[in-house]
Amino acid sequence: MTAEEALEGADTTASASVSDNTIDELRDQVTALARGYHLMPPAQAYEAGDRLRLAIERQRDRTHVPVQQQDLMILNGQTAAMLSVAAFDLGYFPSASSFARTASVFGEATRFTPLQAYADGTLAYIAYHTGNPTEALAKATRALSYGGLGDVAHRRLQAIKARAHAHLGDVTGARQALQLSTAAAHDRRDDLHDTVGGEFAFTLERLAMSTSTTSLLIGDASQAEADARRALQLLRQRPPAEQSTHVRASAAADLAHARLLQDDVDGAAEAMAPVWDVPADQRKTGIVVRTTRIGKCLAKPAYHGAQGPKALREQIEDFNRVSLPHRIGPSVALLAIEG
Repeated sequence: MTAEEALEGADTTASASVSDNTIDELRDQVTALARGYHLMPPAQAYEAGDRLRLAIERQRDRTHVPVQQQDLMILNGQTAAMLSVAAFDLGYFPSASSFARTASVFGEATRFTPLQAYADGTLAYIAYHTGNPTEALAKATRALSYGGLGDVAHRRLQAIKARAHAHLGDVTGARQALQLSTAAAHDRRDDLHDTVGGEFAFTLERLAMSTSTTSLLIGDASQAEADARRALQLLRQRPPAEQSTHVRASAAADLAHARLLQDDVDGAAEAMAPVWDVPADQRKTGIVVRTTRIGKCLAKPAYHGAQGPKALREQIEDFNRVSLPHRIGPSVALLAIEG
């Protein structure tokens, strides 16, 4: 190669790049979306994520610099992961799976294992919500095998694994995974679950909420009530701007369900108060699933003809009827939610 050819090649490379400031701005936007996700209706989060995805793609088409391509692929993967969560919250399970697989591919291509693990964890909970707990267990187990994960990632994945065991009726496996999800931390961190955080994090109140749901599935109503109470207590300790409406309503629904399993209908109705406060555009799949289970419990023959259970069941039906999964989600999702 002559000196002139070398210079021409350098000029071509330089012209096929983007400003590092542009990438920094996109990174800030991805982080802001992740940290603000809990405050946004899922439809709004989906629209914001899709706009961000297109902006990242445009910059990827403009650069041939390997390190910039790497950074933009990771950002693209993080955005796809959030789109997966938003699609799930809206009741679009096939789209949620596709976005999660996209995120996993970007994680694999960039060797960014925290993204792979997060995406596989998402695929796992989509699987057990759609009646495939064996697949869910396999994906959660695979996600835990990746290196470079922090304590938060392990906590999230063990909680997902516990739920998969519970759906399979494996009480011992569920309890073991729950114990691992609450085990002492080892001061491990990663650049997704900890540095970006937000929706990629898995706070202690979310863990307690998830543990409560798992305890309900394995028939441990007293433990479910204790964990739901803990979730609500932890949430109240956060500043108002950091409190998740979804976590509060989900924990409240689990508390109500636990009380109902102990035949405390009045206590269940009292616990449901925070659920009714959730605006229609923030009634995500998780809360619809929980309230649907309560409605089924209230429809048991033991409650037939009783006014209190009947009124609570009708209130739940009215609540879910205007939720996003019921209004805009495909029918296949509703069958999975209500099945």
